[in-house]
Amino acid sequence: MSTLAHTMMTAARAADSGLAGPGDLDRYPYAEATVADRVGAPAWDGAEPELGRVGRRAAGSRGRGLHGQLVQQLGQMIVSGDLGADRPLVPEEIGQRFEVSRTVVRESLRVLEAKGLVSARPNVGTRVRPVSDWNLLDPDIIEWRAFGPQRDDQRRELSELRWTIEPLAARLAAGHGRDDVQQRLGDMVEIMSHAMGQGDVLTFSRADAEFHSLLIQVAGNRMLEHLSGIVSAALQVSGGPVTGCDRPNETSLAQHSRIIDALAAGDGAAAEAAMRQLLTVHPEVERVVPAPREH
Repeated sequence: MSTLAHTMMTAARAADSGLAGPGDLDRYPYAEATVADRVGAPAWDGAEPELGRVGRRAAGSRGRGLHGQLVQQLGQMIVSGDLGADRPLVPEEIGQRFEVSRTVVRESLRVLEAKGLVSARPNVGTRVRPVSDWNLLDPDIIEWRAFGPQRDDQRRELSELRWTIEPLAARLAAGHGRDDVQQRLGDMVEIMSHAMGQGDVLTFSRADAEFHSLLIQVAGNRMLEHLSGIVSAALQVSGGPVTGCDRPNETSLAQHSRIIDALAAGDGAAAEAAMRQLLTVHPEVERVVPAPREH
């Protein structure tokens, strides 16, 4: 095993993962809640009563400290529908409910506003915005939707988006024959192979995410490059075998290797075909997008 593979596997085991694993789908209290269950319920019924304590427990959250935890909690509640569209958010009420300062509340609402989840207007206050205004490509919103009541729709939409983005990126990347990129992609496949043999799903997932992100970044299209974070988020929140990338298996490894071989040969059509095969390995995906035709 290469030094890179050893380093990455060691780091993966030591780090606290933010990835979803089997059984993690119900980790949020609203995961199975229905709209009917929430009708008439107080706005904060699904929330944790002591945000500071939640913040210390939830080490996998993106933000650190009370600010990050409040963004996470409010974001989950909005995306789940517990705080519906046009619902007023009163900073004083939020501060009292979560026992945080007005500064923490204000900064958290600013983050949510940047994500399109809330709007703040003079003489109107802060209100929850409808889904049509949300930045659905934001990695946090992708995560919140993927672990909430909309998880099936979110995973289907992510699969459709990846099927659109990644085959094109693979074709374009074949025209950028860089030895350093080839080596890095090969390293990721080596790490995935070793991790699969060790039953190390976390390391496999991280190497897989880096493989796909790197491929998009070297496609030579800056707009596609900006979408690499979406693919990484999709891989991290999959929570089930939605595509051929989501679980370690020999077929997935073989398809990754085919992509590398096509890139090395400068064969864009072969790279694109291999990527399409990789994304349609699982029958569930074939109901979303057609498998590539054989020529």
